[in-house]
Amino acid sequence: MAAAVTALFVPGDRPERFAKAAAAGAGVVIIDLEDAVAPDAKAGALAAVLEGLAPTRGGDPVRALVRVNPMDSKQYDAEITALLSSAETPESGLVGIVVPKAEDADALKLLRARMPVHLALVPLVESALGMVNALELARVPGVTRLAFGAIDFALDINADGGDRFLDQARAQLVLASRAAGIGAPLDSPSIDITDAGAVADSARLARNFGFGGKLCIHPIQVAAVHGAFTPTKADVEWALSVIRAEGGAVQVSGQMIDRPVTERAKRILQRAEKEQ
Repeated sequence: MAAAVTALFVPGDRPERFAKAAAAGAGVVIIDLEDAVAPDAKAGALAAVLEGLAPTRGGDPVRALVRVNPMDSKQYDAEITALLSSAETPESGLVGIVVPKAEDADALKLLRARMPVHLALVPLVESALGMVNALELARVPGVTRLAFGAIDFALDINADGGDRFLDQARAQLVLASRAAGIGAPLDSPSIDITDAGAVADSARLARNFGFGGKLCIHPIQVAAVHGAFTPTKADVEWALSVIRAEGGAVQVSGQMIDRPVTERAKRILQRAEKEQ
């Protein structure tokens, strides 16, 4: 989870889609018990999720994180108790917990204390209070990385939901994650599903802000997001030219090259090598 570039949501009340989501090529799958499930279907969804995460005699369980309902909801305690109990089963498919509308670092500490150390914990920042407390959330021991819920955040602050109206929030999450020494956060999913170009543009914006990946709400988005976070041929050629000139303050293609630029070039080559 710490290094995943794509995280694909699948509704918790659609168990027939669990395996399809797992096969869609995303870095991780997040089974959703919150927004994607109607209130009267949540109990059934939890049962379906537990069944999907359980090892079976005929095959492997679905490996996924689960987004539970908010900490102040009536479903939260039962969901956490059931999921953590399932994680005690050998070969359980539970990878971690995603906490929506995360705002309270102390509450996250209590949850983390109940969780096995191998499970990921991902607070989803979706409100003004959560954003103000982002550094505290990121500093909770055992938090894997933060994620951004732009739609709910824009609603909370009464802003337009377009990408560029939330620049400050995106920058704040990246800074909080870096200052806390955890992995770069996951950006909010694009609301475009069929327009791969728009999804890629949104993902490139996130990458340039310093995000480490992006949430996805449909399998068709996975390839576009992955491609936007993968260095292009031009990126690699530029990085190689910089590395060849390493050793002091020099110029490459009319640009001054010093240590920070060289380090950026090395990171590009590392990402490119990882994707091969």
